Order: sequence, then C-alpha cells, then structure tokens
Amino acid sequence: MQTFERRESDVRGYSRTYPVVFDKALNARQTDENGKEYIDFFAGAGVLNFGHNNERMQKAVVDYIQSNGVTHSLDMATVAKRAFIEKFEEVVLKPRNMPHKMQFMGPTGTNSVEAALKIARRVTGRQQIVSFSHGFHGMTLGSLACTANAYFRGAAGVPLQHVTHQAFGCETPCKGCTLGCGEESIERMRALYADTSSGVAPPAAFLIETIQAEGGVKVASAKWLQALQQLAHELGALLIVDDIQVGCGRTGSYFSFDELGIDPDIVCLAKGIGGWGTPMALNLVKPEIDKHWAPGEHTGTFRGQNLSFVAGREALTYFENDELMTEVKRKAKVMHAAMQSVVHRHPQLELTGKGMILGLNVGSTETSKAIVNQCFENGLMIASCGTGGRVIKLIPPLTIPDSDLEEGLNTLIKAVNRVMEAA
Repeated sequence: MQTFERRESDVRGYSRTYPVVFDKALNARQTDENGKEYIDFFAGAGVLNFGHNNERMQKAVVDYIQSNGVTHSLDMATVAKRAFIEKFEEVVLKPRNMPHKMQFMGPTGTNSVEAALKIARRVTGRQQIVSFSHGFHGMTLGSLACTANAYFRGAAGVPLQHVTHQAFGCETPCKGCTLGCGEESIERMRALYADTSSGVAPPAAFLIETIQAEGGVKVASAKWLQALQQLAHELGALLIVDDIQVGCGRTGSYFSFDELGIDPDIVCLAKGIGGWGTPMALNLVKPEIDKHWAPGEHTGTFRGQNLSFVAGREALTYFENDELMTEVKRKAKVMHAAMQSVVHRHPQLELTGKGMILGLNVGSTETSKAIVNQCFENGLMIASCGTGGRVIKLIPPLTIPDSDLEEGLNTLIKAVNRVMEAA
C-alpha cells in the first residue's frame, strides 16, 4: 500500500476500509495480490449487479474491441449505441408503456442528477428543488445541494442553495425518528404551498429515492410516493426518481418503483446500467420535457462510452425473461431470513431494505466499524452507510452463487454476534 499512501490523495476512502491491493475478481469474489479471496457484499456500491467480469459481457466487449469497434463517440450515432437503445426500448420501456426519451450524459450518477435538475428548472421556470432527509444524490454542487449528509456537504466550500429538504416517507417508522416522516409530511408541504403568505414558493421538482441506499437503506412507502406524485402534479412540479443505486434489477424488478403506482417525469440511472463496471449514466425523460433542450445545450465528453453500450446491452438480455428476477427474489428471502435471525437475537438492531439490498442498523458508528473490520479480516467485503455509518449495508451482486451468499451471510452473522455480545 506504500505507493498509494505516498502518491494518492488523502481523499481516498474505500481503500482505508479494505486495506489490501486487489488483483483479480470474478462474479462475487475478489482476490488480493497475496492470493486471499474475499466474498463481495459491496459490489462497487451497486455498479456490479451482474458480478465482476461477467462472462457474457466480457466476451461481448472483447469481441467488440477486436473488431475495432468505436470506443469514444461523444453523442454521435454508433452501431453499439443503437443496439443498446433498441434493446432498452424492447425489454424496459415498451413493456411498461414508457414514452421516455433517453439522454446520455457522462459518465456518473451525479451527472445524471445535474442534468435532471437543470431541465426541471428550465421547464418550470422555477429554481427550488425539494429533496429529502437522508438522501444522497452525488458530489457535484447541484446534486450535493440535494444530498442531506453534512459530512459530504461540508466539503463544498460554497453555499449549497436552491434546495429544501423535507422528511422522507419511510415504509416503516424508524426507531427514534423525530423528523415527522410519513404522509403527514405531504400534508404539511401541501399546506405551505397552498398558503400564499407562507413564504414558500412551489418547487421545480421533487427529487426522491424510493430506497435511500447511502442514507441507511430506508424504504419509501408506496402510499407516500403516490401522495408525493399527486402533490407534484397539483403544483406543476416534476417528479424525479433517482434510481442510480437500487435500479437495474436490484429490488426484483428492473426499476425500484415498478408496481409502486408512480410515473416519474425523469428517471436517473447509472451504476448498474453499464453492466460490466464501465461508466455510464442516462436519464429517462418524458418527451414533452425533453423537447425543452436545445441541441448541444448539455454536453459531456464521455456521453459515448461504447464499451458500456456493448456491456450494457448484454446486461439487458438478463431481462428478456423472468429468470434473473425470480432468482433475485429467492435470494432476497434468504438474505432477509438470515438477517432477521440476527434481529431476533439482538432486538435493539433494526433491519430495513427490499430485494437484494438490506440495511442492518447496529446503533453506533463504533459497532458498525468493528463489524465491517471483522468481516473483512474473515474474507467478506461489506460497507456501512446512514447517519454516522451506523447501518451495515448488504448489496451483493445479483448473480452471486448460493454458496457464496450463504458463506457471506454466515460470516456477517458471526461478526455481528461477536461484536454485539462483547459490548
């Protein structure tokens, strides 16, 4: 690690949690340069939904490179981009009757959020955005203004303006929550916007995660989301869903909001959309909103990452039938049952999540760190999230073999029991 400590910026974070040099990776395992293997319950923070070096995607990418396919193309038309768009239309948009246009920006989730905020303000002529407590939307200034975490916000160096944070509508009340979450939060907002003397103007958009992955794996109530959408419609505001970390199959369907009864005006996607781990971000934008862009008005050098189009198209073939999503739902039950057994043993803990993303709130930063460290020592990569990093987040590849899932869960359970019983 000396090379990294000598020359890489002190801003690096994950390498401090996992202080080894990784060399190889395949599906749900990584191997360090000394040959030690680790089961990966982190999956690149949701990038690697289809595992490390997915064989189908690897072959598609290698074949494309060897055929001298275009690698970089800005927003020019390429065979690879067309194939991706057509497959996305076939397996995602058409079955849902979604008319949305696809806007590629590059290459990360924060870029997709920035573009969504910009067009929402353009369309409505308003400046203010409403985002929610514990939300995370990115590190550039616009998306950072929408992010609630004070640690991340503190690095901005300038005021983070034109965003109001409201209480998130959790599916189940969090232990000790005093933020006034739930449907009453919608009624409070409605009353403020209805009162012309409240001093609160209607927003350009409401920006929401259906599951706050970095915010502690908090799941929004379907009823609350529907009420939020209704409020947006009443106010002439847009509804933007940030599906960057929990989309692309993570919850047992392609979008996390499938079957929740909402119809977002804009959907932000990144992370898993590129399939193989190469960078890619896109927004799905309703046509009547997208028409407000002028050609070239929002650009980016890496909008045309053709290796991501190639791998991403292959990833979409997993959604041609229900096989993968059936497996995700089955594995989700295994994960939930295992973690619920821990909560039964330690009732002070709290379990949240949906599909193959779960959060175990262990109550303190120190406890969480001890569990993460013990897991890593015993060959399991897992991360923490939420306020103070008090929540252990389980987000393994969707393609993880049953044997690795079982071994990883057992390693985690032993670490939680050991740390909790030593406290």
